[in-house]
Amino acid sequence: MINFEILSIFPEMFSSPLNFSLLKKAQEKGLIKISLHNIRDWADDKQKMTDDAPYGGGCGMVMKLEPVEKALSAIRRGDEKDSTVVLMTPQGEVFNQKIAAELSHKKRIMIVCGRYEGVDERIREHLVDREISIGDYILTGGELAAMVLIDAVSRFIPDVLGNPDSAQDESFSQNLLEYPQYTRPAAYKGWMVPDILLSGNHAEIELWRRKESLRKTYKKRPDLLNKITLSDEDKKILDKIKLEDI
Repeated sequence: MINFEILSIFPEMFSSPLNFSLLKKAQEKGLIKISLHNIRDWADDKQKMTDDAPYGGGCGMVMKLEPVEKALSAIRRGDEKDSTVVLMTPQGEVFNQKIAAELSHKKRIMIVCGRYEGVDERIREHLVDREISIGDYILTGGELAAMVLIDAVSRFIPDVLGNPDSAQDESFSQNLLEYPQYTRPAAYKGWMVPDILLSGNHAEIELWRRKESLRKTYKKRPDLLNKITLSDEDKKILDKIKLEDI
């Protein structure tokens, strides 16, 4: 089981998205636990301020160090070997399937949701283990990014998905995009399901799926092909796919 500890100034944002579909079922089964912590609860002033003007001037406000440090100290336990503290920030490493798989082996993931113009640099230097971004764009805060992380990581936890092979077959799991998927009806308005999928020949179906996975990756995300070791058979398939464009 993974315990996701979310530190946010707007924890109520999580109440609806995390209580539907697979994540709701995973919580009910005890496969994951999601704990919400309002950083304002650790602010000392009457206004419960979690931001202040930046030293040296500049636009915007900066998330204060003290409330975040106190919040993390309060929720930490003695042995934290299987836990990690993640800061959701545009400056972090770009999140991907590999990182999601790595995080799925942790027992506790404490997620600090950045806000305002940024966070006090001492939060990065002294309080977090990892900084993660979900893409090269700016969001109002780290809450939406944290939801993406929780969803992606949870899919790697045994029994969260109905089919244990699903996480391995999905796009990016092997640095390849997933092959095309079809379901009934086999024909609709003249749009047909490929005959091979109706043949019952599982060996041929697997070969077709590999070929189509390589085709999709080559056409949509060719950069991913540089991240994997292709077999001789894969290379032959790719050569034929490339010839189709000539």
